[in-house]
Amino acid sequence: MTQTGRDLKQEGDVVLVEKKNDGRIWVITMNRPHRMNSLGDGMAGALTDVFEAYRDDRNARVAVITGAGDKAFCAGADLIETSDSRQAAKDGKAKSSRGMGRMGFVNLSESMNLWKPTIAAINGFAIAGGFMVAMQCDIRIIAEHALVGIAETRWNMPGAAWMAPLTRQMPLGCALELTMWGDTKYNAQRCYDIGWAQAVTPKEKLMETALAYADRMLDMGPRSVSNNKEMVYRGAHMDPRDSQRFGQAVERNLQGMADSIEGPLAFSEKRRPNFKNE
Repeated sequence: MTQTGRDLKQEGDVVLVEKKNDGRIWVITMNRPHRMNSLGDGMAGALTDVFEAYRDDRNARVAVITGAGDKAFCAGADLIETSDSRQAAKDGKAKSSRGMGRMGFVNLSESMNLWKPTIAAINGFAIAGGFMVAMQCDIRIIAEHALVGIAETRWNMPGAAWMAPLTRQMPLGCALELTMWGDTKYNAQRCYDIGWAQAVTPKEKLMETALAYADRMLDMGPRSVSNNKEMVYRGAHMDPRDSQRFGQAVERNLQGMADSIEGPLAFSEKRRPNFKNE
């Protein structure tokens, strides 16, 4: 079944949602290929709405986000739209711009309490706000021809508010090179070599690879997955002893679950588990 952003939150068709495997896998597509899938026409707000819907759907287990076409994952803010809005404001003429919306400063994990897995399938340029979208996902699968960068300083655009997680994902020097030198572009192999991307594929194999990761996730206990994700993200800011206590408290939610019986039973019977998040 395919749904558009309008089906979810009346935001138009700038974001598409395809639900696979009985709704357990969501494929989220940024759909402005004529503008390199840039975050205009309310796309940022629509993306935020879709991620909230994914978070709140008990049946949804894993999400893959990509861009329409094979040229761009997302080129960031729509600078034409931004230029028009700023010029109108300078001239004293009110001009509505939906801009980056809430997603401009919302981290998908801690801020949104989204502890389900997210996979970025980077099918082309991921620049500025497009890099931000990919950065906020848990893992990144990148096509061989893709290039990524953070161009904010090149055009004197804001972006510092979302850049802090970079140092959890790559070496400090690489994070500074990308953020301060706005003309820097990393290719797919460079992204893989520094650990920012988890796999590099030919463009025709990109979605196949990303969906294979998603399918593997269906064999994992969803409550355990969310526990581990929350621990990894929140634990990065904690004293080790505090993080251990926090992790032990979080994992009490596994007690008494049917899934906690199903997991060892599936292992002993040598079959795929049938987890129901119950």
